[in-house]
Amino acid sequence: MKLATLTPAKGSVKTNYRRGRGQGSGGGGTATRGHKGAKSRSGYSSKRGFEGGQMPLQRRLPKFGFKNINRVEYVGVNLSTIQKLVESKKVSDITLEVLMANGIASKNDLVKILGTGELKSKVSIKAHAFSEAAKKAIEAQGGTATKL
Repeated sequence: MKLATLTPAKGSVKTNYRRGRGQGSGGGGTATRGHKGAKSRSGYSSKRGFEGGQMPLQRRLPKFGFKNINRVEYVGVNLSTIQKLVESKKVSDITLEVLMANGIASKNDLVKILGTGELKSKVSIKAHAFSEAAKKAIEAQGGTATKL
């Protein structure tokens, strides 16, 4: 083996294509940018969403909707979930700590008890809000619904 005979693997070395270096190079004259127009000039970059002067999509579509900055977001917990919790963990006092420990709510959540499902046992619940149906169902079983 001689050092003079070493060559790189076939296809591993690519020759650079030098644009705008005279007519003989094949990429001279317009340097493969076509004739005239903004795209042929140096320093050109289009704006985001620019469609060549056509009305852009984000301006063709209508505005809609409204985001209320004062909205209070609650995590809903159904009575059926509370009944399952009472049966599995044998708890009669449901607080935010109990809900957090069982992965139903997290630390900064506001909890609202909703009336879907059936409550079969006497439970005292402390939460941020209660629906009318949930409050009636809890009190019908002899439990208490305390607002925080």
